[in-house]
Order: sequence, then C-alpha cells, then structure tokens
Amino acid sequence: MLWFGGDSYEAAFLTDSQSVGGQIVKALAGYYYVDTGEAVYQCRARGIFKKDGVTPLAGDRVRIVVQDAEEGVVDEILPRKNAFIRPPVANIDLFAVTVAAAAPETSLELTDRFLAMAEAAEADACVCINKDDLSPAAAKRIEGVYQDIYPAVVLSAATGEGVGELRALVAGRSVAFAGASGVGKTSLIALLADEGALKTGDVSARTGRGRHTTRHVEIFTLADGTKIYDTPGFTSFEATVAADLSDFSAAELFPEFRGYLGACRYRDCLHENEPDCAVREALASGAVKRSRYASYLKLLAEMKDAENNY
Repeated sequence: MLWFGGDSYEAAFLTDSQSVGGQIVKALAGYYYVDTGEAVYQCRARGIFKKDGVTPLAGDRVRIVVQDAEEGVVDEILPRKNAFIRPPVANIDLFAVTVAAAAPETSLELTDRFLAMAEAAEADACVCINKDDLSPAAAKRIEGVYQDIYPAVVLSAATGEGVGELRALVAGRSVAFAGASGVGKTSLIALLADEGALKTGDVSARTGRGRHTTRHVEIFTLADGTKIYDTPGFTSFEATVAADLSDFSAAELFPEFRGYLGACRYRDCLHENEPDCAVREALASGAVKRSRYASYLKLLAEMKDAENNY
C-alpha cells in the first residue's frame, strides 16, 4: 500500500481503522516493525512525530493503526521508562556493556562512557568481557576495574565460558547489548538464544556465529520473556555524548564516587585540583580506580565545553 503522508490523510485513515498496542522490535530504513503479540506489522510513523522532533525507538511501546494484514501506522508512543540516543533504544532494564579481552583492544574510556549513559537513564548496567580465550590476563585486568562497581562477567563466545552466568543475570529483563564494533555482542546473543529458545526471530541463522555485523537495532524475545536488544557497534567518536548528559554532574555518573560526594572541603568541588577533595583522597588510597578517574576528568571537560558552547 502506498504511503501518502500528511496529517489530513492520517486523520481520515485513523478514523476507520483498528488501533492495537505493541512494541517496536526493529527500526530500519524509516520503517518500524511492531510486535502486537499476534503479528508483526511493518509501520511508518505519523508525520506529527517528525514535526514534534520525536523519533520512535526500538523498545518503544506504541499504539498502531492496522492498515492491512502486514502494515500499519505508529499512532502513539506510550511513556518511556528510559531512552538512549546511542544506541537508539528505549525501555531498558539492563545495559550490558560488552568489551573484548583482545581483538579489538578494549577502550576503558568508551566503556565508561556507555556506563555513564546507563547511569543517566537510571538503567542497571553490567560489563561483559568477551574473548577470554584470546587473553585471559587482559580479561582479568578489565574485570578488576569494574567488579566492585558493576556485575562483571568474563565470557568466551568461542567456548561458551560464562554464558550460564550471563543468562542468569539477564533472565526476564529487557537487556541492551552495546559496545564497540567487533567485540562479539551478536555472537554472545546467539549463544543465549540457542540455550534460551527463541520465541521470535532466529539469531543463530542470521549471525553466522560471529561473521555477522549488526547494522540496526533488533529485539529478540526468549521463551522465558527475556528481551535481548542487539545493537550496532560504535567507535569512540560516535559515543561522544557529553552534551546528552548536560542535566547531570559528571560525578553523579560514577557510582564509586557517591560515597565521597559532600565530604570535600568545598561544596562545589569538581574533584580536579581542589584541596581536601574526598574523591581524590579515595583515588590515592586505591578506592577509586585511576582509569575510572581519568574517564571522569575527560567527561567533565567535555561537559564543560558543551555547556560553554550551548
């Protein structure tokens, strides 16, 4: 069926059509694939969303107007629990930041940026350290950075190591796997799917066991109700989101800082060079990891620049 667009067409169409609820499970090339529980409809979004500067996201719960057996129109986006710009997803319970012990080398700064995004969205987070089989020592070092802050799972998509622990962590939740390109997110999802029995979709067939590169967000539902969001990989440049975090102080986005906030000499302490700074004292004692503090300073500087350029 042709899409004519425009509010006059939509108004006439919506009057005589069936409205049903569902969830966007894939967003691709201007189409939104909405699972209503009975069927998956390929939908366009009403023009009013674009006028209002609103973009439907994978994970959005929506109401659609059914157009025929296969197509519909996204008519309403229901209130979101949370939403992310990078990756473009909504209604996440757990943000699974995925890194690799080797090939590619892990950027702790990029990892910390994803974790800061999760904190800002009030989503739980964990760190999945894949490819332990390639460099167990590197996997152990990365685990040591995060294990006291977030759940950290050491895994190998090649051997299946750690997949049981990951499956227990994600069970029954809406989980977005995100990280740099090449870390093996989709391979891990394929293992979860194999052991969890997919209700919709077929990840294993699509992925080719690590030979697949995800180019759009897609949600797969396991038999136990777990919803897995597979997202495209990002580079450090694409994940620069300091301006998106402008409603927060940088220190609030680092959980290990929170016990020290308010204990500094100065109430407006930025934890850079100020005397009697409780966060820097925690850094000196080893209670705050140096790599995390470096990521904090980088984010703080970018947030200052974003504020000055606003």
